Amino acid sequence: MESLSEAFQEIADRLAQVGEQSKPETAWKAIVKTYLSLEYCDHVEYGCPLPALAPEMARVDKAMKPRIFEELKKYRSRMLPFMPGRRTADKERAFFSIFSTMVGAIEIARMLPEPVMREKVLASARELLLRSF
Repeated sequence: MESLSEAFQEIADRLAQVGEQSKPETAWKAIVKTYLSLEYCDHVEYGCPLPALAPEMARVDKAMKPRIFEELKKYRSRMLPFMPGRRTADKERAFFSIFSTMVGAIEIARMLPEPVMREKVLASARELLLRSF
């Protein structure tokens, strides 16, 4: 559990830094572009734990789920200031929509053998998200 906590902390720090280095109104776009980049996709070792571990986290013992949920809440709280929307509820909806799309796109892209195909998946998700908010 400690390594999962560290992985969430590392990616939250990395993405928060991207957001902080951007204009407030475009911070979420910079996060999307970073997360859905081929470089990020190809380096599992410093990426978000969700694409790699989500299926396994869904199967863990019921006693572990609250601890995993707490880590996800911390991650969400760290990303929320950068999400589009005026109200907290809008930012939360944006977080779940954006991160669910990004996690799924990374999972699919990482299964593909060719960089060109991975980039097509990532670009499609990037374009969809950047047009949607």
